[in-house]
Parts: sequence; structure tokens; C-alpha cells
Amino acid sequence: MLNSRLQSFWLWCRIIFLAIAIAATGTVLPSADAAAQVRAPAPGVDVPGFWDPRRRPERPDLTRITTIRFLTEVDYPPFNFPGVNDVPQGFNVDLARMICEELKLVCTIQMRRFDTFVPSLNENRGDAVIASIAATPRMRARLDFSDPYYRTPARFVARSDSPIETVAPEKLAGRKVAVVAGSSHEAYLKALFPEVELRPFPTAEAARNALRQGEVDLLFGDAISLAFWLNGTESGNCCAFRGGPFVDSRYFGEGVGIAVRKGNDPLRLALNYALFRLWEKGRFADLWLRYFPISPF
Repeated sequence: MLNSRLQSFWLWCRIIFLAIAIAATGTVLPSADAAAQVRAPAPGVDVPGFWDPRRRPERPDLTRITTIRFLTEVDYPPFNFPGVNDVPQGFNVDLARMICEELKLVCTIQMRRFDTFVPSLNENRGDAVIASIAATPRMRARLDFSDPYYRTPARFVARSDSPIETVAPEKLAGRKVAVVAGSSHEAYLKALFPEVELRPFPTAEAARNALRQGEVDLLFGDAISLAFWLNGTESGNCCAFRGGPFVDSRYFGEGVGIAVRKGNDPLRLALNYALFRLWEKGRFADLWLRYFPISPF
């Protein structure tokens, strides 16, 4: 799973599905450990992609695949959640459907508890899990993964009226920065931003409130959840991203992929091919912008 679970932003979900918001902010900065290509579907709108156009995969042999039984989580909005009549909805669900359209295969999508995913795959009660599972070494020991289709970067957030524009370590000396105590974000700042004045908080909500109330100069945390907060009503339009993103895999993981049973290379390669084609055609960008009007990148 992601390093920190997102809370249920139900109000945010209702707003985003009714809004026509396709403008994203922020750009992906180069990183030594992330081949993050950027596809720009429109001028000024940057969408992250993790596929190298120089390594275009060949279409795999699909003769042994007729149906993909996707499994996803029950309540993890906006990635997956029950919609009208409990029909699965969310970013992951829409992406799964697009994959099956690209491969011209029938697919089903079932919602299950996270702790049932590994047994379900191993007992052939499902073929692939698309549920925001981070491809950590521990999970790779139990499952195989497709190429990542998103990552969980870290970013700074400042109040909208803050004069802080540059977030280089030498520019932030003495600045008060809120983090969640014991998190990878706190560890990252201790290692690479040693001159900042860290203010650890017990929860992400407490850290966000400290920034809103002006108790700290900046907040450093998970950009995915922060993008939801900035786009929702709880932030009160108080704040905005500054700099970044930071995608060091030693602290923030290798990315989120689609999990399959160990050794199921035909399906894994088919998923990789479909993900690349969706990115190449711009369909991944369209999906991303629909769910992330304020880009985490």
C-alpha cells in the first residue's frame, strides 16, 4: 500500500466528478532514479508518465488470455470506491476498463478487502489487483508487478500569500516545516534539508492545520493526499504547492503497479503493453486530469 493511507475524501469526490476541471499545476523535475517522461496534452498542462518512448513494447501474445478478473479495494477514494448500486468506481477502476478496451478483452472488476488480495490471486479467484499497491520489496516477494502507473511523490506546500518560492535546501534554512512524525518525509528532510526547523505532528491533519493557521512556514508530505486537500473545501483555498516533486525511491517508494500472481508473465506483459499504449495515445493523460485537477507532480 501507499506509505500513508488516504482518508475518505467523500466530499471531494462528489465535487470532482461534477466539476469540469482539467487544469493541472506543477511539472515533473528530472530525477536520477525516476525515468519520468512528461506528456503534455495541451499547452501548459503537464501530466506525469513513467514510460520511455524509446522502449516501446511489442504487442504480446494474447491467445491464452480471454478474460481479466481485476480485483480492487472496497473504500479508497478516489482510486476505488462503491458508486451507485455499489458499482465499482474510481481512477483504478477506470484504468482497468481502459486496459481491457485496449487489449480487446473481456474484464470483470470485483471489490475486496486488501488483506484478501494475495490469497485470491494464489487461489485463482482473480487475475490482477489494481488497488494502489506499492511495489515494495516485501510485496515483490509475494507477487509480480506491472510497470508503475503512478508514484507517490513528496512536495512542499506553503500558504498562498507566502513569499517562499524556491525550496532548495539553502533557501529554507531556519524555516519551520511541518511533517508527520516518524514518516519518510521527516527522514528525507533530516537527511537532505538539515537546516530547516522540523515541526513533527502526530497526524497529517494536524500538520495541515498548523500550516493553515500560520504556525509553520511550510508543510512537507505526500503529494497525492495533499493534492486532494488543496482541491477540497477543508483547505479553504489557503495554500499551494511549492517546488518539487521529490521522488527519491529510497524514501518514497518505487511506484504503484498492477499486481499479478508470481510467474504470470503473459498477463504482466499484456498489462505493460496496454499501459504504454494508453499513455502513448493520450488516454492516460485524459484520465489523470479528470481525477487530479491539482496535479501532485
